Order: sequence, then structure tokens, then C-alpha cells
Amino acid sequence: MTMPDNWRKSSYSGGGDGNNCVEIATSTALIAVRDSKAPARATLTFPAPAFTAFLEALKPRDTLKAGGRATCG
Repeated sequence: MTMPDNWRKSSYSGGGDGNNCVEIATSTALIAVRDSKAPARATLTFPAPAFTAFLEALKPRDTLKAGGRATCG
């Protein structure tokens, strides 16, 4: 398995040295995640479709439809 090497930090990493977040690297099949404070330590890898589904699940959803009724998921 070849690890991606195109690491990038989140735009939400904060000021200063920007080491308060995670970094991700992508390839066609894998997404790799590591701690930006300790990049030489462990790296987590996920199949790209699983990571994409994870990110989609984090996005806010509108819970009210037209007419003001609450809906699920």
C-alpha cells in the first residue's frame, strides 16, 4: 500500500504555527489523516468512500422543511 504524500492542513488550524489541527493526504483509493503536532507519529488511513461518507455526516443539515415541520435526517 502506497501512502499519499500530498499533506495539507485544514484552514481551521488556527493562527501562529497552525499546528492545532489534523492534516490529510489523498490518493485515489485512500485518505490518510495525521496529527499536525506530531506528523511523524501514527497515521490513520481510510478507504476514500468511507472518509467521504464520514465528512458528509458531519455537515449540518436543515431540520425544518417548508411549513416549519421538523424532520429526521
